Amino acid sequence: MANIKSAVKRIEVTKRQTLKNKSKKSEIKTYIKKFHAAISESNLESANELLRTIDKKLKKASTKSVLHKNAASRKVSNLSKKLHQASVVEA
Repeated sequence: MANIKSAVKRIEVTKRQTLKNKSKKSEIKTYIKKFHAAISESNLESANELLRTIDKKLKKASTKSVLHKNAASRKVSNLSKKLHQASVVEA
């Protein structure tokens, strides 16, 4: 345990930030699971809406340093590919 007052404060701040970041990551993962479920049910309209929501949330998380910018872009790219492949198969 830290003895210096500023170090104790940083530990507490880090705990709060970790909880916030974990919550945001969990929310994004939930949306991604819903997206995969919509794709498997061939519900492309719902999947498209979810993709837009996921994109917005990932970009916001990357600007708040919850995720790295490239990781967020990679996730959006992979989900976009899956949506495109599903729409090609449907057509």
